[in-house]
Amino acid sequence: MSMTLGIPTQDEPALTQLERDEEGFLLNTHDWHPDLINAFAAEDKLEITAERREIVDYIRDYFEKNLSVPEARTLLKHLQTVWGKDKATRRYLYQLFPRGYGQQACKIAGMRKPRKLMLDV
Repeated sequence: MSMTLGIPTQDEPALTQLERDEEGFLLNTHDWHPDLINAFAAEDKLEITAERREIVDYIRDYFEKNLSVPEARTLLKHLQTVWGKDKATRRYLYQLFPRGYGQQACKIAGMRKPRKLMLDV
């Protein structure tokens, strides 16, 4: 089993080859690749819908530009401009990620385990 540029080849299990903490968060955010989204989501028994994918993509884009994970309120401000007020709520975010923004969305996006709880406040 080999890795090419951090991307698992077809003959290897994607997530088992990555260094992760006891909760399944990546230890190195650079190990993440978009092809891992479905595998991470499947671990949490989530289907990647267009809305979930948009959130994961936003987290990754924000991280690439700022080298930090966006707080939930930052994400909600963004979603308000994209989805409108009705869907840009903490309640709706929890419908999409029942275990929480930090625990599921950030994990699927390949982030390290959030240190501060502000992500879910």
